[in-house]
Amino acid sequence: MSEIIAVSSEGPNMDDAVDARFGRAAGFVLVGPDGQGTWLDNGASQTMAHGAGIETARRIAEAGAKVLLTGVVGPKAASTLKAVGVRVVEGMEGLTVGQAVEKYRAGAGA
Repeated sequence: MSEIIAVSSEGPNMDDAVDARFGRAAGFVLVGPDGQGTWLDNGASQTMAHGAGIETARRIAEAGAKVLLTGVVGPKAASTLKAVGVRVVEGMEGLTVGQAVEKYRAGAGA
């Protein structure tokens, strides 16, 4: 797979837990085709009074992600992600970032 996968995460590493939140997640690990992850901090969206999910969706799309693995996405953010062509897979809470990516790539989250 050559797509960039964004995973909402409580920390910057593949061993950190998937953050069940989307718009107010601490950040995202962006996993490239080589399996290496880079950190996208979400601090600016976390402090927004309104529109955090929409702003986070915009940032995910700008980072080049085509897939999002997370816990739950609100309806406004889901509409934004759909409009920018980012596929969403929910229900990944309880896993590490690495486990979520493995699950997705194995087809369990597809």
